[in-house]
Amino acid sequence: MVMSRSESHQRRKRERSKRLRRLAVVNLVLLLAVGALAVVYALQRGDGGSGAPDTPDAAANANGGSAGAGKGADEAGSPAHAPAANGEGSQEGQSGQQAGNAGGTPSSGQAQGGAGGTGAANGGEGGGNAAGGDGPKTGGKPDGGAPAGGAAGTVAGANGGAGSGGPAAPGSGGSGAPADAGAGAGSGADAANLSFTGDILLAASVEKLMLKNGYGYPYAKARNYLQLSDITAANLETPVTLRGTPAPNKQYVYKASPDALPALIDSGVDLVNLANNHTLDQGEVGLLDTIGYLKKVKLPNVGAGRNDAEAFKPVIKEANGIRIAYLGLTRVVPVGSWKAGPNHPGLAESYYPTRAVAAIKKAKAEADVVVVMVHWGTELADLPNADQKRLGHAYIDAGADLVVGSHPHVLQGFESYKGKWIAYSLGNFVFSGMPDKRTADTGVLDAACGAGGACSLAFHPMRAVQSQPAPLEGEEAAALLKRLAGISVHATIDANGLIHAKE
Repeated sequence: MVMSRSESHQRRKRERSKRLRRLAVVNLVLLLAVGALAVVYALQRGDGGSGAPDTPDAAANANGGSAGAGKGADEAGSPAHAPAANGEGSQEGQSGQQAGNAGGTPSSGQAQGGAGGTGAANGGEGGGNAAGGDGPKTGGKPDGGAPAGGAAGTVAGANGGAGSGGPAAPGSGGSGAPADAGAGAGSGADAANLSFTGDILLAASVEKLMLKNGYGYPYAKARNYLQLSDITAANLETPVTLRGTPAPNKQYVYKASPDALPALIDSGVDLVNLANNHTLDQGEVGLLDTIGYLKKVKLPNVGAGRNDAEAFKPVIKEANGIRIAYLGLTRVVPVGSWKAGPNHPGLAESYYPTRAVAAIKKAKAEADVVVVMVHWGTELADLPNADQKRLGHAYIDAGADLVVGSHPHVLQGFESYKGKWIAYSLGNFVFSGMPDKRTADTGVLDAACGAGGACSLAFHPMRAVQSQPAPLEGEEAAALLKRLAGISVHATIDANGLIHAKE
């Protein structure tokens, strides 16, 4: 039978239509199969991932990238911090170099005379200890909002028991062994979980980087390490003021904007020490403004005040039922007029231990744990000098449970002394770049302290690039921990960063 051209065309059209329908059915079946597999995969991931994220990046995503997540007591027993990705870029250089130690420091020079500026306090605000006595933040983080662990998870529990997890070794997924640091601090809810950093500068080249990248830039890669503990304390190495008179005959004079303070708080810092050789860089006006601005944003401070009573007054905080008293002291005072007096604003100086010892004894009567944050030592020296050792021992003999030092711009070792701890220098944390590469090595110190005053320690090694500290991993972390162990006294540090006492 011969078909016409029209009939042939219609037949081919019908066959093509059938083929297209069959193809559409096949495609639909494949899509349904893929969708079913995706659902099964998602369910399996959900069943296996109900805990904290495995990596800091996952933690940041789970946390919504929030910079201001609060700290809660329910975090105290979480496992140790996990290292975050390291940053890249070259360290920014800074012209000149602070050197020496003027009974203290050469950056202070040997200048005599007034510190400059004796104006009134900012708006009547201020006091020796802004927002003193406030307890730890209670906001808490969303589930999985940070890498595993606070201080309690990084140190040993009472009677040799491990904290809830123990820290992973830098660059590995292993869990750490309990510390034996002669401490026996409790873990989880039985301990106050404290963290500490070295010097934080919010001026000079750091300010330029913050104005370019945002005020939260310096803390971006270390934020999780600052937020997990109950209380995080740092040395604030700059006055916060918009006025003042620059200190004369001083090589480095700083001034920071109050706009930088909210990001500092959001990073996780709960308290700052002002007893250092830069707090009066803008004179008494700058100091009083600093205290006023800190009070305004509810960031407690120690080590400075409108008079000596305020300067030596502790801030007492409470965590997990444990009262912790923080004191700020300095043995680096550029000129005598910077020292606080009965009717004179200034710093709590400690060239001789007499006044400091009295303040420590008084604080011990009011708190379970006494922490002394002290500015001292020789710049760029790996080892503590005789004054640091003498004063550190005197503070502990007076009742201090933990002494945390700053000023040398480099990390110094730890000492176990009579069952207590001295961290001689935590170096720079956020600071302008310096030619000496050792000044880029830094970290966060965790301490879990029990009601009896015993503390167990862990150190998280970091390195700052462009004023931004980031956790170290693998061989770099191991090398830094090994170097610190080599310069410690009656103490050693294992591969997990746990600090142990030794004879």
